[in-house]
Amino acid sequence: MVLEIDSSRGEGGGQMVRTSVALAALTGTTTRLTRIRENRPTNGLSKQHTTAVGAVAQMTGSKVTGNFIGSSELLFEPGHEQNANIALDIGSAGSVSLVMQAALLAARNFKVPLTLDLTGGTNVMWAPPVDSYDMVLFPLMARMGIAAHAEIQARGFYPVGGGRVRVTMDPIGRIKPLVLDKLGALKSVYGLCFVQHLADRIGLDMIDACQRAFAPRCTPEIEFQRCDGNSRGAGMVLVAEYENGRLSSNVLSSKGHTAQQSGLDAASDLLQEMAAGSTVDVHTADQLLPYMAMAEGHSSFIVSRISKHLLSQMDTLESFLDVRFGVERKDDGYHFSVTPGDTIETFHSR
Repeated sequence: MVLEIDSSRGEGGGQMVRTSVALAALTGTTTRLTRIRENRPTNGLSKQHTTAVGAVAQMTGSKVTGNFIGSSELLFEPGHEQNANIALDIGSAGSVSLVMQAALLAARNFKVPLTLDLTGGTNVMWAPPVDSYDMVLFPLMARMGIAAHAEIQARGFYPVGGGRVRVTMDPIGRIKPLVLDKLGALKSVYGLCFVQHLADRIGLDMIDACQRAFAPRCTPEIEFQRCDGNSRGAGMVLVAEYENGRLSSNVLSSKGHTAQQSGLDAASDLLQEMAAGSTVDVHTADQLLPYMAMAEGHSSFIVSRISKHLLSQMDTLESFLDVRFGVERKDDGYHFSVTPGDTIETFHSR
């Protein structure tokens, strides 16, 4: 039996491909994806999508038909191998973090530690920066019993890429539910500003603008990092750490934006999340959702808005897993509940 996934639904981008392939491998479900990225300016698979699919196939010994650039249809026939040491080069500034998403999820049942050596874009538009994994996502996953780490060995920016990242993850046992109904008291606001083959002044101006935007509430402690990779760029990742959670924002320098404006944008995005009553920022929510869907109990969180990525992730997870999602609109945001069903026992027994 083949599970048919219409990839033009919902967000209609690469996320449905990445999550579907990972869950196909995880659940042993032969899956056909059609109409891939049909509503995007460039239809079909891009290099970063084919790399993500290839990573999952290599890790699990799966057979894939249609995994080439521009392909609008993909057949994934899952294997049963656990190849835990993988090295892949996207060959462009394609996002390393998006490849990580698929690979980490596919390794949920691995009995040995996973090591990924990935080359590509570490800080690129339309994708979470790799920094946000160690600063936000992985600490939240650690509370669920998942131990993962990402080491940026070199940064890669658009269009050259060339960034290098080593990702490690310990074998996962039972996943604990994560209840994020309240953040509690604010502990600190901090961040990282990085500059590569650009003037230091760009990063320092970003930091100054960001800190001024937070005054008089607090002064974020922002580390300045001068990098030496093959590409050129600058950016910032900010974190607000609370007693019971973390919120984040990020920004990249770009043409037509001054460094001061970039720093202000990062601050404004985080301040908006902090004021909205969110317990998870909108960019982290869809990345946490698959692990909540496989937890051994009820999880919950609050977001300021419902992104297309979050809706798409829910749709895909319901296609593969016995899980129920609840959403309620309240004054402080959208309250999400995640209740896994009987399939959780299948994961435990593997």
